[in-house]
Amino acid sequence: MTDSRAPCVSQQVRMVGLKPSEVPPPLGVKILSAGMAGCIADLVTFPLDTAKVRLQIQGEKAAAGAAKDIRYRGVFGTISTMVRTEGPRSLYNGLVAGLHRQMAFASIRIGFYDSVKHLYTGGRDNPGVGTRILAGCTTGAMAVSIAQPTDVVKVRFQAQLNLQGVDRRYSGALKAYGKIFREEGLRGLWKGTLPNITRNALVNCTELVTYDIIKEAILNHKLMSDNLPCHFVSAFGAGFCTTVIASPVDVVKTRYMNSPPGQYTSAINCAWTMLTKEGPTAFYKGFVPSFLRLGSWNIVMFVSFEQLKRAMMVSRNKAETSDSTPKRKEPV
Repeated sequence: MTDSRAPCVSQQVRMVGLKPSEVPPPLGVKILSAGMAGCIADLVTFPLDTAKVRLQIQGEKAAAGAAKDIRYRGVFGTISTMVRTEGPRSLYNGLVAGLHRQMAFASIRIGFYDSVKHLYTGGRDNPGVGTRILAGCTTGAMAVSIAQPTDVVKVRFQAQLNLQGVDRRYSGALKAYGKIFREEGLRGLWKGTLPNITRNALVNCTELVTYDIIKEAILNHKLMSDNLPCHFVSAFGAGFCTTVIASPVDVVKTRYMNSPPGQYTSAINCAWTMLTKEGPTAFYKGFVPSFLRLGSWNIVMFVSFEQLKRAMMVSRNKAETSDSTPKRKEPV
């Protein structure tokens, strides 16, 4: 319910002298546009994410046994191999769970970011890098705590092979939630929460903070105006920085979440096993698809996010303007 005492968009425009496009969007608009933008980005980049997961689990005993002679080499080689051996639909394994994840995950970690940032600064403008990092960690951890089951199901679907003679662990997203709960309990649905919180705290901080800083620097130095090219450059830079920092944790998270019960005693045990058996380079398996995916995902998501926010605010302003316009009385 809207607070009748809070000024609407048209009132803010009159009181402060702002253009409608300059009025900050309310929290509800940010949450909805962030979730929708995350879903759009997932629809575009999901094959890259699936290829990344396959490359990350390559080398595991269970994965090697199921795949037999199949070897994945590079992101496009992995996509080509999957299409040839499993069909094009395999690239979108787990898409439904992925969309569930974005509506729960992106809406919280991105939609609440500005509000949490302002909370930590007491409403002051120009927050420091430390405050931005803290806000990114906070919303990232909040999002993982709620959306973790959707991430577990998504990863397991992406990892499972669509081959004849290979049993599929799950046949549908909703059935997968139920099967994991029955066989592994709540701990199974929240498996890998600690590495995922670590990974997404890093991702959220790097992604949002670098996007914030790059975009701010571009606007302050008047290199571009606040439009699509500016959003594109900022998102690309954020995607690269995020991949470099978060890739090792992402690999451990994927391996641990996909593992059957008993393979690893903890996420730390999973990381140690990878280090001792496969060496340090194992932590950067799937780096190229991770970068291609995160870079393209950031571009699509942030551009969509900015455009959706503006479209929603324009629609809201038009609706409020039409409601506040006095209607002429028809002559009797």
